[in-house]
Amino acid sequence: MSTNTNNLQAIKYKRGELLILDQLLLPHQASYYTIETSQEGHNAIKTMKVRGAPAIAIVACLSLAVELSLVSHKFQTKESVLQFIHKSLEYLKTSRPTAVNLFEATDRLWEIVKQKGETSEDPKEITLAYLEAAESMLDADIQDNMNIGNFGAKWLLDYYKKDKLRILTHCNTGSLATAGYGTALGIIRSLHKQGVLEHAYCTETRPYNQGSRLTAYELSYENMPATLICDSMVTALLSKGLVDGIVVGADRVARNGDTANKIGTHQLAILANHFKIPFIVAAPTTSIDLKTLSGQDIPIEERSSQEVISVSGLLPGTSDLVTVTVGHPSINVWNPAFDVTPASFISAIVTERGAFVKESSKEVYDLSEVLKL
Repeated sequence: MSTNTNNLQAIKYKRGELLILDQLLLPHQASYYTIETSQEGHNAIKTMKVRGAPAIAIVACLSLAVELSLVSHKFQTKESVLQFIHKSLEYLKTSRPTAVNLFEATDRLWEIVKQKGETSEDPKEITLAYLEAAESMLDADIQDNMNIGNFGAKWLLDYYKKDKLRILTHCNTGSLATAGYGTALGIIRSLHKQGVLEHAYCTETRPYNQGSRLTAYELSYENMPATLICDSMVTALLSKGLVDGIVVGADRVARNGDTANKIGTHQLAILANHFKIPFIVAAPTTSIDLKTLSGQDIPIEERSSQEVISVSGLLPGTSDLVTVTVGHPSINVWNPAFDVTPASFISAIVTERGAFVKESSKEVYDLSEVLKL
């Protein structure tokens, strides 16, 4: 089962086979990477061959699905398969600590499998329950993203009541970060499909350049009117009145609406507030973590200094990936992968269930109400 509404597929899956588009090679080379075990899935996520909160969760769960398909004959008892699944899911959680979708998906799958184990002694039936639940995530994610795109586009059009809109986005939140279509980039895609996108701007998103490598790739792939800018150029762009709104994704949204997203997001929210344009977070409800009361409680992943002082790319005319040092190799480096945007700066949070705004006179959201819908 491999489903996508878009020709650009980051994840290709059928039972027993999982291929991911190696995002370390983009935009120079579109090469698919085979994953057959949860260990290989963990490595692909950790090394950012695959990234984006929804895609991380899907690839993690499907990597175990493939492994189960290949080794299911080895399980002779209910206890053995349950132990294997639980251990593998707990291991997969350690690949990226900030993206809550990973934890939500693995916990949900474990509950499904555990419940099946309460009614069946057959390890094959338990394995099948896992496979079917994990596989359903692909189709569900695509539909959720399409809903996010449509709700977000409608909110922006209702807000401005303009024929054309100019939107800026950060990092990568499109087909490459999800099962397909995208969250924040899904909103831009929906505006484009409706003929109301005048222009999209994407930041390069240092230090890993997801914007210049991946978002620019997607925008160009679909022939959207778009311009790439350096992260440090946003203030100059907004000061010229060339942007109507900023739309970003989320790796985790706290109960009060505080949002962890790619490093640099918080400063964009401050700029949007200063220039009085809406700042929108686009995320599936699986990114909402009601157990985390505020952004202060969100764990922030810190990554290697090499991502800051080095850049990677392909040698011209070859498929050889090389790394070049551009910063002083002995300088101390601080490299948090995410920052937290306070809810007070967020104009709307768009999920597959609709676009939500704060209650009048309040600085924060109560997202427990969103999950009840």
